[in-house]
Amino acid sequence: MDLNEFKKALKDRNIELSDRMIEQFNIYAEYLVEYNEKINLTSITEYEQILEKHFYDSLLLIDRKLEGSFADIGSGAGFPGVVVKIAVPELKVKLIEPIHKRCVFLESLVEKLGLKDIEIINERAEDYSLKHRESVDYATARAVSNLNALIEVSGAMVKKGGYFICLRGKEGLEEIDKASKAIETMGFSVESIRNEQLSNGDQRVISYFKKQRNTPLKYPRKYNIIKKNPL
Repeated sequence: MDLNEFKKALKDRNIELSDRMIEQFNIYAEYLVEYNEKINLTSITEYEQILEKHFYDSLLLIDRKLEGSFADIGSGAGFPGVVVKIAVPELKVKLIEPIHKRCVFLESLVEKLGLKDIEIINERAEDYSLKHRESVDYATARAVSNLNALIEVSGAMVKKGGYFICLRGKEGLEEIDKASKAIETMGFSVESIRNEQLSNGDQRVISYFKKQRNTPLKYPRKYNIIKKNPL
């Protein structure tokens, strides 16, 4: 996917990129490759592949107007949190990443891109959830852990009426079935599921779970317990 194809594919999804946003995406791609020589952030380092498999892929989660606060769980190199922030600059974004060296990268990236209202949090998601319950409008994660663990570690931070958005590969539908107890226990219901496809045929499943009621106070549990005894 070259730059023109990237812009057109997003325009077809009603995502219009300004010249400044395009500049930010180009800076991001270049800096990602440069920093990747210091620490392993991604195996994808070709510009056109970054556009499609990191940037476009991350923006598949947008199927409505996003407003308020947005938390990216296990942000890593900033996918999808930084990408969404560039495309929707009015969002207040939290990048929650437990590995310190990745947070150092994210801090330098955010400064390079000139982004405001974006916070990097070096913490495990379940610990953040315990301290900041019902505090964000959206939480999301991209290809991190399995769904029943993901929704437990991050679901408590989502406000009632807010959403947990999950970006998965072709196994996404099967994971939703397996995580049905966790989804219900954490106070969510399945609102929508979309199937998407990248140009190489890779499948994506994007799911919106709506928070119908507050999460019981006993959740989330410690991660070793979640892993040993998932909901």
